Amino acid sequence: MTIGFAHAELIAVLVAVTGTEPRVMTIRAGEALPSGPFEMGHRTLQSGLREWVQDQTGHPVGYLEQLYTFADRDRNNEILGGRTISISYLGLVHEEAARGGGRPGWQGWYSYFPWEDRRSGRPADTDRIEARLTAWAERDPHRQQDRMRRARFAFGFGGARWNEDLVLQRYELLYEAGLVAESGREMDANAGRTMFADHRRILATAIARLRAKIKYRPVVFELMPESFTLLQLQRSVEALAGLTLHKQNFRRLIEQQDLVEETGERMSETGGRPAKLFRYRHAVREERELSGSRLPISRG
Repeated sequence: MTIGFAHAELIAVLVAVTGTEPRVMTIRAGEALPSGPFEMGHRTLQSGLREWVQDQTGHPVGYLEQLYTFADRDRNNEILGGRTISISYLGLVHEEAARGGGRPGWQGWYSYFPWEDRRSGRPADTDRIEARLTAWAERDPHRQQDRMRRARFAFGFGGARWNEDLVLQRYELLYEAGLVAESGREMDANAGRTMFADHRRILATAIARLRAKIKYRPVVFELMPESFTLLQLQRSVEALAGLTLHKQNFRRLIEQQDLVEETGERMSETGGRPAKLFRYRHAVREERELSGSRLPISRG
């Protein structure tokens, strides 16, 4: 390897919603995201990424968008005297069995960030996280007030509003406080599964991007089957947001924005009469990309 040069790496965050759970494709038995170097033979960044995903997971890639470029000096680098620049992509797919050579597998993304799932209320370990962050803040009297302000803002402590989009800020605060294993120490609360290098930070970035984007672009339909009930659509949005949504408000906004159309078929759902099946109106895709489509993220 050449010393003193940057090494370009491609990383994929492939997301699926299976049942009511958001899932992420991993390699190394859940310890890393699919990745590989950008090589001279790759025609484009995306083509290089698709080749690595195919090689390591054997999983097809559909919708893909560039996420972020990670190039911090203190990242975990395997290049002597050099730096790894990671160009990450977010992919939205339907979960299929993975048979690639990188020990691939699908993992629930809340196993990495258990504090992010609030569909059943405030997670049990939130009080322990608050106590540990409070103790961390108190260790530095000069910055105690600022640290506590950041903790309240990020985690909604002390009656502050929970903002589901602050996934990355919450993880980075825990990292700074030394409360996740990647920082070199491990907290006794449920700090979630660890990942190689800063792959969990990259995953947090992807979750934050997707949570924000479903509010103004109809990307959730990339994760849905060809036909679905409105309840299935709502459960998928809830899974991504980590929140329970107001049923009537959700359906009203779907109808107002004319995002879906009936297929003329019905499907039996547990505990009720057969529900109508819908499909995404592909004819509105271009219009919505220009004007924006917003899905309701409001608490039920």
